[in-house]
Amino acid sequence: MTEPGAGFPAPGVASAATGPSPAPSPAARPSPNIWEHPDIYELENRGVDPDGVLAREMRRIADWRGTRVLDVGCGSGFHLPMFAADAARVVGVEPHPPLVAAARRRIAGDAAGAGLDNVEVIEALAQELPCEDDSFDVAHARWAYFFGPGCEPGLAELERVMAPGGTAFVIDNDASRSTFGGWFRRQWPAYDHTAIERFWRRRGWQREPLLIRWDQPTRAEFEAVVGIEFDPQLAASILREHAGTGVDYAVNLWWRRY
Repeated sequence: MTEPGAGFPAPGVASAATGPSPAPSPAARPSPNIWEHPDIYELENRGVDPDGVLAREMRRIADWRGTRVLDVGCGSGFHLPMFAADAARVVGVEPHPPLVAAARRRIAGDAAGAGLDNVEVIEALAQELPCEDDSFDVAHARWAYFFGPGCEPGLAELERVMAPGGTAFVIDNDASRSTFGGWFRRQWPAYDHTAIERFWRRRGWQREPLLIRWDQPTRAEFEAVVGIEFDPQLAASILREHAGTGVDYAVNLWWRRY
């Protein structure tokens, strides 16, 4: 294991001390759900995979206990505490300044001082990571930038910063099945899941198809999160057709050992 500073930003790179820049880089790919509705997206995060299927499967493949973890596109930092609980060090990377600020508030803790002192949040792009070569043992990207063709620069950066023997995870929708997958196809009918799978396999990634739950505690919260994931007409149609507060949700856990 290397010393805690390995993989962290060089002088001059944004850190918790320097604060966020006033606007995201024009190269950042906007994520309308979380960028425009961070409070509702926080509710959504709480309701995704309440049974912990994804975390268990990732730990089975590559446990992050005692390792150096990179969370690419960490958003408001929702998953940082999960990794920080038993990783040696965690770096969250996020390009959108308001989300960077939210993630830093999350890891800072409260007035009692219960912060996460093994976590750093950096404002940066996935395709321009301000991190040293071979500096992470585990990387995680969940619905963040890595959607197939077009994400090659980010994949090249992952390859550069991953230590030999390290494992990277990318979590994305499996539009080929599940109720949520059917809604996804209605929103993006041109999405070709077969071509996406070929893209990943050609680059040496392996696929774990998983079925999780996407569940909210109340109908009002369910309606709110449906409303930020789909256009208004489709969201209204989904809510007319689908009763209750949850739905079955197929995802792909892509992973690669370096």
